[in-house]
Formats: sequence, C-alpha cells, structure tokens
Amino acid sequence: MNAVRTQSTHPTHPQRRRRAAALLAVLALALGLLTTGRSPDAYAADNGRWSVFPAARKGGDHRAYFRMKADPGRTLRDKVTVSNLAAEPVTFVLYAADAYNTPRDGGFAVRERSEKQRSVGTWARLTRSEVTVPARGKATVPFTIALPRNAPPGDHPGAIIALDKRVARAKGTGVGIRQAVGARVYLRVKGERAPGLSVRDVRFDYKVPPLPGLGKDATVTYTLVNSGNVLLEPRVDLKAKGLFGRTSFDSAGNKLPAELMPGQRVRITQKWAGPPPLDWGSVELTASDKAGELVASGSTGYRTVNWSVLVALVLVVAFLVVGVVVRRRRARTTAPD
Repeated sequence: MNAVRTQSTHPTHPQRRRRAAALLAVLALALGLLTTGRSPDAYAADNGRWSVFPAARKGGDHRAYFRMKADPGRTLRDKVTVSNLAAEPVTFVLYAADAYNTPRDGGFAVRERSEKQRSVGTWARLTRSEVTVPARGKATVPFTIALPRNAPPGDHPGAIIALDKRVARAKGTGVGIRQAVGARVYLRVKGERAPGLSVRDVRFDYKVPPLPGLGKDATVTYTLVNSGNVLLEPRVDLKAKGLFGRTSFDSAGNKLPAELMPGQRVRITQKWAGPPPLDWGSVELTASDKAGELVASGSTGYRTVNWSVLVALVLVVAFLVVGVVVRRRRARTTAPD
C-alpha cells in the first residue's frame, strides 16, 4: 500500500517564524508505506484519519495507485476518492504535485503546493480544489492530466494530494501543523526511453584507532544518480578487497532507494561493522537496474590501520632484532677459544 503523507507547519507567533521554517523542512512532504487492512479501501493511502486512492473502475477494480500512459498532446481522465475515517466532517484542499526522492534516504516525496511544479503538478487539473467529506463518508473527484505537445518523454511520478484544511498546534513548539495524504501517480509520456544510472563520490569513513582492535564501525557513502528519463529500481553490490585480494566486506543486493526517479540523486550510507584492524585496499561498488541491463560502478580506497602505530611497531621489532643480533655477536667475541 503506497501512502503519501505530507505535513506543513505554520508559526503561531511572529517570534517563532524562524523556528517554524526550520521545522518545515523536516515535517513537510514525507511519504511512506501503510497498510489499512480495510476493504474495499485496502489499497488506499491513509494516516488513520482519512485515506486517498484511485476511484474504483467498473467491475470493482481497486487500484493501489494511478498508472497512466499517453502520447504528448493527449488528455487523460480519471477520478480520485477521499475517504473520511473520522467521526466528524473534514474539509480538504485537493491538488496535484510532482514527486522527488528525498536526498537523505531516497524516500518518495512530493513538492509543496507553493513550489514550482514541472509535470504532474502542472498538467493535472481537479474539478474541485476543495471538498468537505462527511463523517465516515467519501467523496470522488474527477481530474484530468493534459499533456502538452512538447511534454518530455519518459516517467513523470507525482501524486494527488488531500490536505486537511485545519491547522493543528504541536505541543510545546508554537508551530502549526497541517497534514496531507495522497495517492501516487506514475505517469509515462510515450516516446524515446533513455535510461541512465551513475555512481558518484564514493567515500570510506573510519576513525582509525590508536591501537588495533579498538576501532568502531566504518561507513561507505556514495551517491546514486538517475541521469535518464526512466524510473529505476536499482540494486547495489558493494565489496571491499584488502591485502592479497582478500574480500574483507561483501554486501550484495542492497535495494535503496526502492524507486530512483528521473533526474534525482540520493546519498546512501552503508555500514561496515567491525572492519579488520590491520588492512588496506579498495572498496568497489556496482549499481544496476532491476533488469540488470544498466550497470554503473565506482570505487575508493580504504585503510583501517594506523600507520604511525604500525611504524612504531616495526621500529620496536627492528630494535629488538638488532639487540638480539648485537648480544649474539658479543657472546661470540667473548667466548674462549
């Protein structure tokens, strides 16, 4: 079940506007996955108080999200249903928005209503921009997506959003919160499909301990970039090869983010628990799409040994060896004939 949940904040006092703006970046436009467990709204995106989902087609066909495809210049038509799960009427603001990947974890998020929209958020028009849904009731609203003749080919993800018109106060913060839920839209404009995937800025981070065996976990951080016009479901294989070609770390089949949208990039951090105490080599990363036809790679060096400690140990060993050699020579020279 694909849930689109958004929150926006509003200051309730002029002196708290800066604080509210800071919270806005954290609270606004977060999307996740929820299971409703209800029927026939089992495919609805919801937050426990209201849900949003594609209207059922003839024959009772319930959809988890909108999947649409058309040539540039064509107009698509569909309907969205808002179900009020609360015991009182609720008024919702309805609008469409473009989707994007959150840079931190690659989650599915949507632009705010006030942000500039480029595809679904611009092309979609709902017949009603506001709707009041009675307690335990539903409202179905038609909408169109009019593709311009110069619409770029490829995938254009977005969502149809139902925003609670009420503003709730967050306890102890002086900040007003508005919540929203939305149904995802996967729109594909027909034309040349040009998938593109790259791996950039691979980094190994590890605080080398003063003595072997005292180090904490290491991390490998990299950026996945969708440089094409096709939505990807990438997987990442990561290996670290140390001294003598030995594999020190192997993490295969990581599937983050689940969906990498066209033109988006995501910074991902992979934990490396307990790296070997005395090792150095290279980290090799291979990213591919679901079909395995698109492959990109990147690499970086790594080191888990403290060179100063190693040099000191070598000097100590050398000093001990020299001492043994000197004592043996003295013993030979002082030995009676």
